[in-house]
Amino acid sequence: IMAIDDFLKFNGEQGAKEAGRLRLEGKDYIVAEGDIIHFRFNV
Repeated sequence: IMAIDDFLKFNGEQGAKEAGRLRLEGKDYIVAEGDIIHFRFNV
């Protein structure tokens, strides 16, 4: 999960990850407006 502001500020997902703004959250996370979510699942 990352905020759209961080995505734009750090020029994409890779930049936000390098800046430490990308985070993992559990299933109880309450989604906030402006969140970008990458769903991970195991088949």
